[in-house]
Amino acid sequence: MLDWTDRFYRRFAREISRHTWLYTEMVTTGALIHGDRQRFLQYDPCEHPLALQLGGSDPADLARCARMAQDWGYDEVNLNVGCPSERVQNGSFGACLMLEPDLVADCVKAMRDAVSIDVTVKHRIGIDKVEDYEFVRDFIGRVHEAGCNTFIVHARNAILKGLSPKENRDIPPLKYDYAYRLKQDFPRLEILVNGGITTHEQVAEHLRHVDGVMLGREAYYNPWILADVDRLYYGDDHPQRTRAEIMQGLRDFIETELAAGLPLRLMARHVLGLYQGQRGARQWRRMLSDAKLLKDADFGLIEQALAAVAPRGDFSCD
Repeated sequence: MLDWTDRFYRRFAREISRHTWLYTEMVTTGALIHGDRQRFLQYDPCEHPLALQLGGSDPADLARCARMAQDWGYDEVNLNVGCPSERVQNGSFGACLMLEPDLVADCVKAMRDAVSIDVTVKHRIGIDKVEDYEFVRDFIGRVHEAGCNTFIVHARNAILKGLSPKENRDIPPLKYDYAYRLKQDFPRLEILVNGGITTHEQVAEHLRHVDGVMLGREAYYNPWILADVDRLYYGDDHPQRTRAEIMQGLRDFIETELAAGLPLRLMARHVLGLYQGQRGARQWRRMLSDAKLLKDADFGLIEQALAAVAPRGDFSCD
């Protein structure tokens, strides 16, 4: 979720669900060690529970970054071994690392030795034409030996050449049964499934077979799917606020960021899907993605967009 699940999106998501685990966008070890550490590690305390997702292949660098995660107060550090981007491959990390399970195991062990917080791994089920279940089974077995007990299974192969990252999220077929078999073969491990999940009915079916579900694109493009998460999966029946109340709940956060000199567009781009499928959704998206309107805009633009969605002031949940 590069450039998607930054701290602005996560702050927005936390307004909708109190309990959903949130993951950062993947951050490379080089960016943390040599770049703007504050930019990549900063978060709002309300984002907990929160995981830092790392990309890298050097055990010492990953251990160093895992210590940063712990020092900054993250609840989990996640190693991404599932991203198929050629840009990522050129850095020798991401999905191509599944072909080197011993190296992944060394990375996990180095991180486990460095921190007391959970170290987890997100991965694919295969690489290119390697589609047999035994490949991912043996990969998990080897990495588990190094100390990883939680695996997030994106239930598609990663095609390293010839497909874009977007195509890699759509073209390789989903094989949820691989994730189910992993749970059967490793009953003591925590197995989560990811990929193509868009409804709570699908989530409920997956939870019959695995321990958890990770939502990706659906939670971004249709964030209101998170509105039922607390009630359905965490036993929290707190009254659900309306979409307008969600945005009003962000007012102080947004105004603080604006006062710090950040433009509204950095935050507004993450809320465009809030009214997906609802009356006025197109107007909402248009107003909050219009470069002219966003230039030098403050929270007043969001209030104008809310008024356009519900011109009579009726902000009840549709």
